[in-house]
Amino acid sequence: MVIFAAIQKNTSNQSMTISYNWLSEYLPAGPAGKTETLEPERLSKILTSIGLEVESLEKYEELKGGLQGLVIGEVLECSKHPDADKLSLTKVSIGSGEPLQIVCGAPNVAAGQKVVVATVGATIYPTGGEPMTMKKAKIRGVESFGMICAEDEIGLTDNHAGIMVLPADTKVGMPAAEYFGTYTDWIYEIGLTPNRMDAMSHLGVAKDVCAYLSHHHKKHTSVLSPFKGNLKADNQTLKIEVVIENPDACQRYAGISIQNVTVKDSPKWLQQKLKAIGLRPINNIVDITNFILHETGQPLHAFDANKIKGNKIVVKNVEEGTPFVTLDDKERKLTAQDLMICNAEEGMCIGGVYGGLSSGVKPDTKNIFLESAWFNPQTIRKTSLKHGLRTDAATRFEKGVDISNTVNVLKRAALLIKELAGGEIASDVVDVYPAPKPKKEIVLKYHYLKKLSGKNYHGDTIKDILTALGFEVIKEGQDDIHIAVPYSKPDITLPADLVEEIMRIDGLDNVEIPAAISISPAVETLAVEAAAKEKVAASLAGAGFSEIFTNSITNAAYYSEEVLTTAVKMINSLSADLNIMRPAMLETGLESVAYNLNRKNSDLQFFEFGKTYSTTEVGKYQEQQHLTIYITGKITADGWKSKGEKADIYYAKGVVEQMCSLLGIKLTAFNMAINDTLDNCIAAQVKNEIVATIGTVNKKTLAKFDIRQPVFFADFNWDTVVALHKKQRINFTEIPKFPAVQRDLAIVVDKSVAYEQVDKATKGAKISKLQSVNLFDVFENEKLGAGKKSMAISFTFLDEEKTMTDKDIDAMMSKIISSYEKELNAEIRK
Repeated sequence: MVIFAAIQKNTSNQSMTISYNWLSEYLPAGPAGKTETLEPERLSKILTSIGLEVESLEKYEELKGGLQGLVIGEVLECSKHPDADKLSLTKVSIGSGEPLQIVCGAPNVAAGQKVVVATVGATIYPTGGEPMTMKKAKIRGVESFGMICAEDEIGLTDNHAGIMVLPADTKVGMPAAEYFGTYTDWIYEIGLTPNRMDAMSHLGVAKDVCAYLSHHHKKHTSVLSPFKGNLKADNQTLKIEVVIENPDACQRYAGISIQNVTVKDSPKWLQQKLKAIGLRPINNIVDITNFILHETGQPLHAFDANKIKGNKIVVKNVEEGTPFVTLDDKERKLTAQDLMICNAEEGMCIGGVYGGLSSGVKPDTKNIFLESAWFNPQTIRKTSLKHGLRTDAATRFEKGVDISNTVNVLKRAALLIKELAGGEIASDVVDVYPAPKPKKEIVLKYHYLKKLSGKNYHGDTIKDILTALGFEVIKEGQDDIHIAVPYSKPDITLPADLVEEIMRIDGLDNVEIPAAISISPAVETLAVEAAAKEKVAASLAGAGFSEIFTNSITNAAYYSEEVLTTAVKMINSLSADLNIMRPAMLETGLESVAYNLNRKNSDLQFFEFGKTYSTTEVGKYQEQQHLTIYITGKITADGWKSKGEKADIYYAKGVVEQMCSLLGIKLTAFNMAINDTLDNCIAAQVKNEIVATIGTVNKKTLAKFDIRQPVFFADFNWDTVVALHKKQRINFTEIPKFPAVQRDLAIVVDKSVAYEQVDKATKGAKISKLQSVNLFDVFENEKLGAGKKSMAISFTFLDEEKTMTDKDIDAMMSKIISSYEKELNAEIRK
């Protein structure tokens, strides 16, 4: 079965990682105040139905295997193995049944120890090793029923100093998973469109799920809010003044001081949450800011308060070319458009993008100033792209964060820091908000909703869905509803946006099918091209090919500098790896080939219709349509009578000829060509027009994708193919009444002679009654002479007006032989 990897990275969607356990903490309060349980699979379907497409759902285990089958045991007896000095013979109780006899090689095993036991049938996952399933075994003649485990043998650490000895009061028979508190979870990868910044957090996703449940269960459900709102300053000993000099780039800036904190490792629950979504725990302060980011979508930044000179924060732009050393210890030259967070003397942080090396939190930091702000998305994006700093914070800010939640999030983080790092709240919240933003207001007319959605919604249904999503109803009319948009949804600006919100919560599959559909006849201008494409696709699919669709936006690193000079570059790329419109089809297709090969699908035949893009001057762009074919591995499966046949360039050439024949295009020549990415490159031509390029992908190109087996590639210029196809006229001819005659000929030529030359010499003889030519054997032997080879060729002749005689055929064969002798210096084998 082929696994398709048509698009490795989606340019229109951004992936968001959501933890099922974490999300469930906010879902939703039931009638008795208890959290309603939604199974992972059901929640996955709900998320997809409301527009948060679940691209993958995978089980996460902090320790692979979850320590299943491992129990706590007690060593009752320990004696030397009768036939091995370094082995011990033990009797181990696991709390049920008879004690187990286990042969142990650890030097520190002793009677009375509480240990971890892998019983027969259990699978362990050693650190850096392959999994092992426990079996009953004989070790030096003594039966052993399990294994007493070291830390590295069950994946806890890489320590192999001896078996793990647990505290004496550990309960025998307890599952190891329960003792160690192993963490398991389900992880969703959600494909978010760029406008859905409101769903770039666990709380944001929870709000959408609650809106869905409220609508479909017909009872109000709401998220369990983590915001307590009971923050009080312990003292006022560390006040920091905040000044915003550029209120357009920073419309709100809030902060709070916390003193006498202890920077240390985060508690286990926090580390587990972060690791489950792919984040590496660093320390409690940094981990809390990352936790808040993924909980609420609001980026935070923690400064070492002792590095804030003058106890003053100034949000401003600095002079062009000002040097600044960032957290990665690199000096960057700032532009006049970069927004900086400065103290009274110097810059400390590139606002909303990246921190500075000198002002960040370090292990010895005692006092911190915590920042929560709203930065202009355009400013952040320009700075992020300019300096190549695509951070999580920048990604959130450039899509717009909830300006109304700035202070609530700050208080939530401050309380967590006080709880997990100690210390005191050393100031009130400072909140600079020079020009509070009014909420956007939109009037949605009910007839417009019906026109776009195709469904009649009751006014109460509309109001309930929108209020569940956080919208505020300002006024209801007979024909419309006046709505205030929440700050968390900056993408909602038009009535059509409200229609989309209503439809996704109601479910796009709930749109009613009308009894009648009105259509306007139109003239189809692309019918020939569409029919040709369908004909070719059907033929290739019938021949065992699979159609792929790859991303037209790709990575510039795949291409040479020469190719990039005419490439169309992306100005606002969503990813550093997706920064140009593809100038060639080969590389994006090889991504799919590599994806499948990495998943043990080694016999592949792909085809793709797509476009390439180029430019020769600013503002002028060209698009060219292609049909590409990718072949690797075997073209026939292994059978009981014979092995499968491996693909080669001749098979690829045959596919090209077959597709051209299908469309009525008669190829006139196959000429060798030079191509930077293909070896043995052949240009298939009709007169002087190149219809397709065929070749073996060279090793240098394959190495970029870590492909280690040959890949054969054919690239049709589809625009040329369609133009030639349109010129074809369907002609009918009577089936010949007279038989065709076949003759074979073997010639001896230099090894350097290619079949292309033989074909040209054959055509040079200009024999109208020659129907077809087929090379059926190539033979090399010392008896032929040094540097010689034999080529056996079959000729088919047909005269539609009479039966040909031997004399007729001999005359034509003589002309062919003469042409071979003259053009190829060939000798005829008798």
